[in-house]
Amino acid sequence: MPALTLNYFGQGALLLADPSAVKNPFFMMAPDWALLPMVGMATAATVIASQALISGAFSVTKQVIQLGYLPRLQVQHTSIKDTGQIYMPFVNWGLFVAIVLAVMLFKSSSNLASAYGIAVTLDMLITTVLTFFVIRYGWGYPLALCLGATGFFFMVDLAFFSSNLLKLLEGGWFPLVIGAAVFVLMITWKDGRALLNASLRDQALGLQDFLDSVFQFPPARVDGTAVFLTAQPGTVPNALLHNLKHNKVLHQHNLFVTVRSLEVPWVGLDERVEIESLGHDAWQVTVNYGFKNDPDLPKALEQLRGRGVDLDPMTTSYFLSRDIVIPSIGGGMAPWREKLFAQMHHNASAAAEFLNLPNNAVVELGSKIEI
Repeated sequence: MPALTLNYFGQGALLLADPSAVKNPFFMMAPDWALLPMVGMATAATVIASQALISGAFSVTKQVIQLGYLPRLQVQHTSIKDTGQIYMPFVNWGLFVAIVLAVMLFKSSSNLASAYGIAVTLDMLITTVLTFFVIRYGWGYPLALCLGATGFFFMVDLAFFSSNLLKLLEGGWFPLVIGAAVFVLMITWKDGRALLNASLRDQALGLQDFLDSVFQFPPARVDGTAVFLTAQPGTVPNALLHNLKHNKVLHQHNLFVTVRSLEVPWVGLDERVEIESLGHDAWQVTVNYGFKNDPDLPKALEQLRGRGVDLDPMTTSYFLSRDIVIPSIGGGMAPWREKLFAQMHHNASAAAEFLNLPNNAVVELGSKIEI
């Protein structure tokens, strides 16, 4: 911060003395012989900043997925010690495409200044608004103190952002278009998931009643444990219905597992797993994760040892429903949004990979669902 303050004050002093230096005040502060060292220092700073931005994009995207605003994407862990060190190929290539488009559209850094100004000032404005909600509703400070603490900065940020809007047609539209596109994707995924879950609930059977009816005339039982993943606790997963219909067997032990991503950063091991006996060697299990936890379902289910369920990895199978979304006329979203959601759902990373399930123990059974 002291170095930045001196740098900006230096640029301000230069502009007061020589207004023509506005075209490039950073490099014009130094004598001519220092130009190349300044370029080298600026390049190094750019590389450092870009690495921070890329790593931040990976981390934020992973947390947004956990919060349910984006479909599952492939996540590669690059460290065996630090769970926060991750690489997301889709995000990395998405940043690459956006940068290439920016370079092709604007051709020079000076032409990009308008887009940069709107992006930075809007980010500052959003941060100030979010700060108010944190200190008011998260920390519980008095309303007057919260308004006073953030109101001044809000007015300053609003002035900066409003002045940059004058350059909207000169390139300022670029970050707004990108932001709007990402927002549409996120809100479409969130709304689409809500419609999909509502459709599943409408069609679902009650799990306890279903099991009671099945065991009046029990099917053939086979050794081992079946883990059925279901979006809603207490409902019959489609994978179970298909397994009974086509294979006409039921495993000796059955777990009906719902994975929930909570709107908290971390969920401790003491709150990770909730279990309820359904009788007939069947259990309803809920696994809780925070948006900064790394989902690992087999590891979480190991906590059931000593609670009536002993999982043997060699005899455990994971049954997943691979739902195919069918857009319908007159649904809860505009037709183009339903088609967009269906495509996003189709391209989402497999749940087995996201939950770190063993590849040789996963069975996927498909079904079509209208929204």
